[in-house]
Amino acid sequence: MLSVLMLAVACVAANAQDVMKKEKNGTYIINTTTLGQDIEGYNGPTPVEVHIKKNKIVKVVPLKTMDGPKYVAMVKKGMLNKYEGMNVKKGTVADVDAVTGATFTSKAMQENIKRAVEYYKKHK
Repeated sequence: MLSVLMLAVACVAANAQDVMKKEKNGTYIINTTTLGQDIEGYNGPTPVEVHIKKNKIVKVVPLKTMDGPKYVAMVKKGMLNKYEGMNVKKGTVADVDAVTGATFTSKAMQENIKRAVEYYKKHK
């Protein structure tokens, strides 16, 4: 019984490390692969890594998704860079307009970014 409990605690700790890690320079990296597994774009989950330093988003990096590379590139170019420098301390991150032609992908990534910021604020 004790070994099962220890294994469960180890799994939770491993998942927490998979979700957020802190770099030596003070940047937190939040990976939404597990946080946002229920958030779907056009063809499935659309996870991102959100890099936060001193309560500001440094960058958002799209991770592997089944949404086509064309759509991910459109979102990366037209939306993700708008989050750079955004302060996360005052509530949730402001909405950034979705990218026309990649609406499902961009809306899913927006929700992933919000979840990452919420996780950061609760666990930093």
